[in-house]
Amino acid sequence: MTTVLNGEKILVTGVTGQIAMPIARLLATRNEVWGLARYSRAGSREDVTEAGITPVTCNIGEGDFSEVPDDFTYVVHLAADLSPGWDYDAAVRANAEGTGLLLQHCRKAKGALVMSTHSVYRPQEDPMYVFTEDSPLGECNSTHTPTYSVSKISQEAAARLAARAFGVPVTIARMNASFGPNGGLPAMHVDALAQGRSVTTRWDPCMYSPIYEDDINTQVSALLEAATVPATIVNWGGDEPVSVQEWTAYAGELMGIEATVEVEPIEGTLRGSIADTARRMSITGPCTVDWREGLRRTIASRHPDLLVQPLPS
Repeated sequence: MTTVLNGEKILVTGVTGQIAMPIARLLATRNEVWGLARYSRAGSREDVTEAGITPVTCNIGEGDFSEVPDDFTYVVHLAADLSPGWDYDAAVRANAEGTGLLLQHCRKAKGALVMSTHSVYRPQEDPMYVFTEDSPLGECNSTHTPTYSVSKISQEAAARLAARAFGVPVTIARMNASFGPNGGLPAMHVDALAQGRSVTTRWDPCMYSPIYEDDINTQVSALLEAATVPATIVNWGGDEPVSVQEWTAYAGELMGIEATVEVEPIEGTLRGSIADTARRMSITGPCTVDWREGLRRTIASRHPDLLVQPLPS
């Protein structure tokens, strides 16, 4: 189920981002991959080119795809607006309208993977609540990007319409907590410990279903091949629920650091974010890297001098 696509022409949007770049790099080993981004960061275009990916500049929210080919066989859409502030119009235009316009432009594709987020779910009081794909949707109060959850719900609606209106098969994958050497929430917490800081989180326990970078990369092909009309919706997370408190303590053990977690409750946020991954497993099979090994690899990459329990030889 984790066989990488071969001989396809694939568009990856948001290619300079934490999740998209490793995906595009792997796909480019066997396919013609184009990387769509704004390329506003110095050196980002060169990084993409060096990875064997063809860069193409585009701001999806503006809807101008004149420089973007329309003959891709697959689309991996990970570009997202996570701006701070309260500009809902801009967020919906980028995340929702942009998605619909992209799928209209690429409607010849055999399949499209649209990455959504677990933040589309309505918060539940029970931190151990397990979110299925049929759980209620609703605004999740994200302090760093307050427009995000609403605009991503809007994005899902646009992607669902595009699948039916343009006949392009779509998988909507609701990402939980991605992480690895390239970043993600557990990686941010590892960095905090390495800098001698405490980890701050919203609740105790604060639950997630973390999924390591390697599993994300290898599951993309199966999720693309699972695309349907109407759209397939699937939770994209790891196989085991873990709390911030638990992974922080384990990271501290690996780094020989006394780890502390400070809890600062934020009303209206997800008290827990455990994903029911049965549907994803039926598509991709189980993950191959558990969260402990993923943390070890993340520390080995980001802070090798602090890893007191090295990777097996």
